[in-house]
Amino acid sequence: MDRTQLMKGILEGCILKIIESRETYGYDIVSQLQDNGFTEVREGTLYPLLLRLEKKGLITATYKPSPLGPSRKYYTLTGEGHGYLNDFGTVWQEISKSVNHIFEGGKS
Repeated sequence: MDRTQLMKGILEGCILKIIESRETYGYDIVSQLQDNGFTEVREGTLYPLLLRLEKKGLITATYKPSPLGPSRKYYTLTGEGHGYLNDFGTVWQEISKSVNHIFEGGKS
């Protein structure tokens, strides 16, 4: 099964949720995703998604000095990003409930 399209939408919501908790940078986001079961996610997967979220106005980015080398690009959620994340959470709950219901046998 091709997981790409399904994962893209799910990852966007998860990325926004990670950024919602605190300002963070790409490598940290990848680490959090991997720690939570998205083991196949790499930086090459993440950065195009971050760019798309930034173009949609859901996140903003600023460069800040890093203690370990060149400046890092830190991401924060915008007001629009908070609204989108709320909507994503609602829709995710509805969809996951329906899918789980079907996979558990559904209505007779």
